[in-house]
Amino acid sequence: MNNFFAVVVSGALLCSATSAIAHHSFAAQYDADKPVTLQGVVTKVEWTNPHARFYVDVEDEEGKVVNWNLELASPNILRRNGWSRNFVEEGDEVTVEGSLARDGSKMANALAVSLADGTRILSRE
Repeated sequence: MNNFFAVVVSGALLCSATSAIAHHSFAAQYDADKPVTLQGVVTKVEWTNPHARFYVDVEDEEGKVVNWNLELASPNILRRNGWSRNFVEEGDEVTVEGSLARDGSKMANALAVSLADGTRILSRE
């Protein structure tokens, strides 16, 4: 029984340590001095911790469609500010303003999201 208890406690500690390691600061991952504006179609929404995300297909300068990963605040913070997991849905045309990832990947921290008709649906302003 003691061995079982030790395994359970070790597993719980390992899981909590992994979550803490996975979390990052804005400045560590994104560059506020590199703003980006993206227009495209939502392909997926993930309402998960530690950050909600959504993905948008964006046509680049060469006409190639690239899927961008856009990070938001945590679902808890978004809910407290009146947002739900349905703030956008697959197929919605959106414009996203954000800050580029430092590593050069097709990832950004979304600061504002607007629908095709110009309605601002999410903003940190």
